[in-house]
Amino acid sequence: MSTELELPFRLDTDLTEVMRLRVQSLQQRGHKRLDGERLLQPNEAVYRLDFTKQSLGFSRWTVRLPQTGRLTVTATSQLWTPDLTNLMTRQLLEPVGIFWRAPGDAAPTQCYEADAHEFGERIAELAAVRKTMYFLFAFADGCSPQTVDCSITFMVDS
Repeated sequence: MSTELELPFRLDTDLTEVMRLRVQSLQQRGHKRLDGERLLQPNEAVYRLDFTKQSLGFSRWTVRLPQTGRLTVTATSQLWTPDLTNLMTRQLLEPVGIFWRAPGDAAPTQCYEADAHEFGERIAELAAVRKTMYFLFAFADGCSPQTVDCSITFMVDS
């Protein structure tokens, strides 16, 4: 018998702040980013997903955008350590999840279904070997961390 497990994405304020400080430090010193380094953009934040179970099957995304906006969710292969090693571009996983709500849309949040499904399956695969995964959330066209509610539901064999 299978049961559902809904896991919310949680804003990692500490990690987001450290990554913002890295950008600020580079700007203040006039230094360039490391070759291949992926710096956090002003419209991005780091979110985490903590897996309470390891054997999961992807079921569905739940993304609520109460107003017009666009959310892009990118998974990282990064296992952040206490020294917070730099995020490198090669550590960003494909595909990404793109969710949006257009002006005047009566429909709920939309997405590219095939990509979102493949992305969810990839997360379920990685959950088998991870306790935590990190994601970059990019907010555009009017959505923000304050307005987005995002979770992912998995099937768990019991």
